[in-house]
Amino acid sequence: MKRVNKFTRAAALGTALFATGIFSAGAIAQETGAAAQAPAKPSFSESHLAAAKKVAITTKSLEPFDEILPLMVDQSRTAFIQATPARAEEIVEVTQEVALKLAPKRAELNDVVYQAWAQLFTEEELNQLADFYSTDLGQKLTENIPKISAFSVRASREWQDKISTEMVTMIQEELKRRNEAAQ
Repeated sequence: MKRVNKFTRAAALGTALFATGIFSAGAIAQETGAAAQAPAKPSFSESHLAAAKKVAITTKSLEPFDEILPLMVDQSRTAFIQATPARAEEIVEVTQEVALKLAPKRAELNDVVYQAWAQLFTEEELNQLADFYSTDLGQKLTENIPKISAFSVRASREWQDKISTEMVTMIQEELKRRNEAAQ
């Protein structure tokens, strides 16, 4: 159940980040294209990155990524065991060993997130955000963003379905009207 809740939180945070434009397919595509042409990624002062880290921690924006490695371990272990069931015990042992070797690489993902925050906000803005998200209201917002995002996504899908049905009906009616008028 804990994993499901974390996945729901991850999905909601991802949705929120996409919805707010912090991470969007278009922005990522633009950044990828720009990065290919840009000489190097910007470097930030230690204090700027420290402010970015503080915001990432206070907003709990790193938490959804906590399940990446455990999920990969489960998927890899399952795939290898399905392919070679006779080696299940060995596969479990090796998969766990490899996961422990890879765990320190999580810091690489954290650094990318800190860089993203630093790229989008000045150090002063990050400090203001960290101050806000450290307040009771900021923490309440952090805790409720996944719920708001999930509700918003659900509402947008329902609205899209409703409008889509209405649009199809209206187009059919208009085409029928024009067809009858032409005869």
